Amino acid sequence: MDTLISEYGVFLPIPPLQAVRLHFILGTILVLTVMVAHTLFPINLITHPTQTLFIIWGIVGPVLMILFGHLRQDMEQCSYFRAAGRGYVGLVAGAIVNALGAIILGAPVGFEYFTKTLNWSLLMSSFTFVPAACAFGSAWSHWHRVFAETKAFSFIDYMIRLPAYGAVIGAWFGAWPMPLDWERPWQEWPICVSYGAMAGYLMGLVASSVCIIFHNRRQQHLKGE
Repeated sequence: MDTLISEYGVFLPIPPLQAVRLHFILGTILVLTVMVAHTLFPINLITHPTQTLFIIWGIVGPVLMILFGHLRQDMEQCSYFRAAGRGYVGLVAGAIVNALGAIILGAPVGFEYFTKTLNWSLLMSSFTFVPAACAFGSAWSHWHRVFAETKAFSFIDYMIRLPAYGAVIGAWFGAWPMPLDWERPWQEWPICVSYGAMAGYLMGLVASSVCIIFHNRRQQHLKGE
């Protein structure tokens, strides 16, 4: 596959099968991590939300750094380990942004909620900030293209944008039952929000894979003409 060049810079192409395979790996690891936390320890988001979230982001976050470090778009200027290091910076920065956003939107504030909000924010940052930080670093033009524009220029745009959008939208829908007077344990912060974020992220992985396959077939069709 040839290198892509646009007004945003030079893009290293990603084979569609590799992109879909990466999505499958991420989805499988996320599901297995939740299952392992429940079967081996045993804990879950309802009984031990802080510990469960810590296990999930503690595994999923580094896996994302490893995988998207290989997809960095500035390979000539940035080593693999530096790209992974950018992922850790993005993890911290994204956690701050997600925590502030959650608090502004009504998440409970207090010492008893600190560790819950912290680990939830780190999970959300893993879904939203880490892939872009590893792939693009601090290149604002790439971040703006991926998260603020609707048109995808390359497969990496789908791979970062749709799962991130899915996690945010899923968390937003997951927050809906919290104020309802059902008195269920899963309505506590951030249990239902975390379930919604993970479900949305998985749906985003599927949507991204579908878009990549469709985009690739359309490109092949146009080349055939």
